[in-house]
Amino acid sequence: QVQLVESGGGLVEPGGSLTLSCAASASIFIIGTMDWYRQGPGKQRELVASISPVGGTNYADSVKGRFTISRSRNSVNLQMNNLKPEDTALYYCNFPRYDAWGQGTQVTVSS
Repeated sequence: QVQLVESGGGLVEPGGSLTLSCAASASIFIIGTMDWYRQGPGKQRELVASISPVGGTNYADSVKGRFTISRSRNSVNLQMNNLKPEDTALYYCNFPRYDAWGQGTQVTVSS
């Protein structure tokens, strides 16, 4: 099984930036799509961004122009710029082909 570990969350002021990272425990070439989800307080889980095996990307409307997803051999990153309070959530990475989820990393945007 592939296990995922997220890192990079924290407390940031509105307008600030954070970069989240998610790495697989196994040193293998990960196939299939890689996704980032988030779940804010009192909200349902939502898909934030996804990246295909050939690098094609999709973003939720709420983060377009502010977030950038990228991938490497066994990892996926999410660069988050111009953060807003509504971005506050627990962020999870997901590799659907492996049914693998990270434990989540907390992002809090507050002044």
